[in-house]
Amino acid sequence: MAATMPSASSPEKQRIIDQFRRHVNSAKADFWEEVGIPLVLGRREGPYAWDVDGKKRVFNLHTNGGTYNLGHRNPEIIATLTDALQQSDIGNGHLISHSRARLGTRLAELMPGDLDYAVFGVGGGEAVDLAFKVARAYTGRSQILSARGGYHGHTGLAMAAGDEKYRAPFGPQPPGFKQVPFGDSTALAQALGSATAAVILETVPATLGMPLPPDGYLIAVRELCDRCGALLIMDEVQTGLGRTGKLWGFEHFDILPDMVILGKGLSGGIYPITATVLRAPLESVFHADPHIHVSTFGGAEPGCAVALKVLEISAEPAFLDHVNQLADRFRSRIARLTTKYDILDNLRQLGLFMGLKMKTADCGPLLSLAAYKHDLWLVYANNDKSVAQLLPPLVIDLDQVDWVVERLDRALEDVQRFF
Repeated sequence: MAATMPSASSPEKQRIIDQFRRHVNSAKADFWEEVGIPLVLGRREGPYAWDVDGKKRVFNLHTNGGTYNLGHRNPEIIATLTDALQQSDIGNGHLISHSRARLGTRLAELMPGDLDYAVFGVGGGEAVDLAFKVARAYTGRSQILSARGGYHGHTGLAMAAGDEKYRAPFGPQPPGFKQVPFGDSTALAQALGSATAAVILETVPATLGMPLPPDGYLIAVRELCDRCGALLIMDEVQTGLGRTGKLWGFEHFDILPDMVILGKGLSGGIYPITATVLRAPLESVFHADPHIHVSTFGGAEPGCAVALKVLEISAEPAFLDHVNQLADRFRSRIARLTTKYDILDNLRQLGLFMGLKMKTADCGPLLSLAAYKHDLWLVYANNDKSVAQLLPPLVIDLDQVDWVVERLDRALEDVQRFF
C-alpha cells in the first residue's frame, strides 16, 4: 500500500472538526491541525483505522495504550457484547451479581498467589484511587510512593501520584504523596518509612519511555515493602493481558504484588471496565461496611461478559506464543534499523511492549509525524519524547510486522534527513 499524504478536509470532516472545536476541546482541535495530523476516526477494523473521509488509513501502533490489544472491533468481542445485551443491563453495584462473580472468579484463577478479590471500575484512575483507599484503610498509614515520570491516571488520588505538570494547573493536591526515581531501590529505601501505606509502580512505565526494570529491582522493591509493612501495587493497565508475552507483566520478575490494577485492554476496546485485584487479607477493609465503596457503572454486567471473553482469548498458551513470535520478529527487523540510522539508539522491549529510543527529544514528535505520512499511527512517550511507543495489536500476522517495519524504515529516513 502506497503512503498517502493528508489531504484537504471534506466539508463534512471540517464540520466535525469545527463542532469539536466549539463544543468539546478547542485547543485539541487546534493542536492536531497545527501539527499536520487532522485525523478524525471513521471506520475501524483489526489493526487499521480510517479517517472519517475514507482517504487515509493508518496502522495502529499505539492502540491507545493497549486498549485495542485484540484489534479494533474484534468480532468475538462484539458477538459477546451483543449476546450480553440481550440478557442484561448495567446491573446494580449494591447487589450480588452473577456476572461480577464469574469475572472475579476467573481473575482469581489466572492470578498467582492469593490475589483472590477484584473490585471493578470504569477507568484506570478510578481503579488506582480504590487501591490507594484500600492501602490506607488496611495499613492505617497515609503515604503513597510512586515513580517520577510514571503515570497512573487523571482522577484525584491517581493524579496526586503523578508528575507535577499534570497536577499543578489544578491547584493544591492531597497530602501524603511522594515520588522517587524509577529503578533506584536505594532512593526508595530512603523514602520508605513508618508512614508509608503503599508503593505503586507500572511494571514498565510507558509515559516515562518504557525503561525496563533493572535486574533485581522489583524483587528489591518487594522486599523493602515487606520490611516496612507497606503494600506493593503494580499498575498493569498497559502491561497486562498478554502484552509482554506473559499474561501479567510482573510475572517476568518473580514478584507477588499486594494489588494489581487492570484496565484498557480488559475492555476489549468495546466496553469500559477496570479491576483492582487484591490479595485476600486486604478485602477485610470492606467488612465493617460492605457499601463503603461503590461504583455505579463499575463492573457493568455487559462489561463483565466482555472482560471474560478477553481473558479467555488472552490466557490461551497459543495466543501468548504468538505474541512472543511477533516480538521476536519485531526485534530482529528493528535491529537492522538501529545499525542503519544514527538517530536510533535501541529498542526497549518486553514482548510487544516496545519503545524506540532515539538520540534527542525532538525525534519522538518528528517520528510521529513522519510515521503518519507513511500510514503508521504512533506516539512518543510524553515524559521522554526521545522514545516512540510501539504497541501494535497482539493479533496481527507475522507478515504484517514486515509491512510495519518497512514503513517505519521510511519514516526514520525522513527524520534522519531532517537532521
